[in-house]
Amino acid sequence: MSAEIESRITDLETQIAHQSRTVEELNEVVIAQAELIDRMQRRLDALEEEFQDLADLANPGHPVTRPPHY
Repeated sequence: MSAEIESRITDLETQIAHQSRTVEELNEVVIAQAELIDRMQRRLDALEEEFQDLADLANPGHPVTRPPHY
């Protein structure tokens, strides 16, 4: 193999190594964000349920319901 081809192959291997590392780092970020979104969704669901309970206590004769278009 010529020195030029070896140099090009080495450059390509270096680029692939950097891209692989970048993909792994981005995957870790996506996983962390998904976990955060899951936690936030659970907290939002709990707050929504608590709000509904408080609304029911505040207006026992008038239940709070969602409009039909929801």
